[in-house]
Amino acid sequence: MPAVDDLYPHPLIAREGWPFIGIAVTIALAVGWFVGWGWSMPLWLIALFVLQFFRDPARTPPAGANLVISPADGRIVSVERVQDPYLKRDALRLSVFMNVFNVHSNRSPIEGSVRDVWYNAGAFLNAALDKASLANERNALWIRADGGADVTCVQVAGLIARRILCYTQPGAHLRTGQRFGFIRFGSRVDVYLPPDARPRARVGDKVQGGFTVLAELQPGTS
Repeated sequence: MPAVDDLYPHPLIAREGWPFIGIAVTIALAVGWFVGWGWSMPLWLIALFVLQFFRDPARTPPAGANLVISPADGRIVSVERVQDPYLKRDALRLSVFMNVFNVHSNRSPIEGSVRDVWYNAGAFLNAALDKASLANERNALWIRADGGADVTCVQVAGLIARRILCYTQPGAHLRTGQRFGFIRFGSRVDVYLPPDARPRARVGDKVQGGFTVLAELQPGTS
């Protein structure tokens, strides 16, 4: 199993949040210095909220062949048989909804090679809604697992989210739990698996990205 340092080249507070944290702290300091520290208290609370939003803890994925790990922190809002709109096949979809108090780093659910990446502009509906999977702004990764299975991992913007960040590209090789992206301020991640994959998470379960097992792939599937 890879060492945490190999999977986690980022600081405890995600770099994506540094500008926002700096602005929030600077405004709170300025108001406290020039107006009064009592008046700055709400601004310090906002700064603390921004700080917790961009936390990015290291995670060690569990060992085991054919395991599909959650790509994000949050709550399972969907486990169902659907059509994978990207690979045009029957699939098992598991959807993770992230609220503003969850970690928003996105991690690879499997080890494999990135075959393609698709970006689609769209709306900004509540990401907990099922129709958000196809209506909202989204970025999809097609990952072929080292064991041969095809997995589609889709970052979906939410009601408040306005920025999907993806740092990988076709040809890259991702390890299980490796950080590949970030979504700012509330969102969703869908994982489309081969239809014979066995789900190990249920609707309502709370999951941790890079750690919680969502499903198990059957050997030799695609």
